[in-house]
Amino acid sequence: MCASTATTNWRCRKKNCRNCTSSASATARRLSPGRSSDAAMTTTLSFSFQHRPLVPFAHDYAHGDQEDWHQHDCAQLLHILSGVVRVATPVGYWVVPPGRGVWLPAGTPHALRMTGNVAARTLFIDPLARADLPAGCQIVQITPLLRELIVSSLALAERYAPASRDERIYELILDEIRGMAILPFGLPEPQSETLRRLCQQVREAPGEAWSSGQAAKACSMSERTLNRHFQQQTSLTWSEWVRRAKLMEALVRLAQGYSVLRVALELGYGSHSAFSAMFRRVMGVAPSDYFRPPA
Repeated sequence: MCASTATTNWRCRKKNCRNCTSSASATARRLSPGRSSDAAMTTTLSFSFQHRPLVPFAHDYAHGDQEDWHQHDCAQLLHILSGVVRVATPVGYWVVPPGRGVWLPAGTPHALRMTGNVAARTLFIDPLARADLPAGCQIVQITPLLRELIVSSLALAERYAPASRDERIYELILDEIRGMAILPFGLPEPQSETLRRLCQQVREAPGEAWSSGQAAKACSMSERTLNRHFQQQTSLTWSEWVRRAKLMEALVRLAQGYSVLRVALELGYGSHSAFSAMFRRVMGVAPSDYFRPPA
């Protein structure tokens, strides 16, 4: 990678360095529910960090759009204004609800799938812009200040004068990124093939109870062994992982317009109130209010 300095004009130390221009290619295939379409959308992004530490990008997606596996040479903060995005990486799966974002470190392979009409605002960030940028994939809370800064950055010039308003906005964005709160919308993937297959079964049938006894039987091991290996490999207990998987699937279904009662029953909750209590405890708001636009 080209080593860029933290000076005000963001010039590379090397003259005519080829890596100063980072290219990111992604293919998004439009999908109808249950089947694929021949129509494909390809977006090629070329940008330079010679004069600024980050490059903002705005893109809207239709329901069912997806971007196939790809990666960027820079870090990426994908902020969702509307809809829900499912993100797959080699180390886990993530769901990005509206008003939140996903942080992807430089070089992270990932694929995206959209639920609902998604309005995305992305920052592509020089990985050398700050020494303490987040090191791992994570779903993050986007504060009102950071949201407005991201939107404002779309109108900023690539070149700016030292100590100018534009420079202060770029620097404040980087400050805010360092303080982003991490949210529990990720499903870490275990390393062993046996546990990976088990997790895939949960994602395919999230309405099952998936007790530790049921899971252990499916893996031909004791509950104690299952729980020990699972926590060692994911840092979550089996019950915590299942609860998180159900919550993430609930967000996707609610974004599609399913009723709260339908989501609760399809995900194995005994009642509307039991599901709503879990949802409110984690999300801080009732599921019926989560996707409602603010007044």
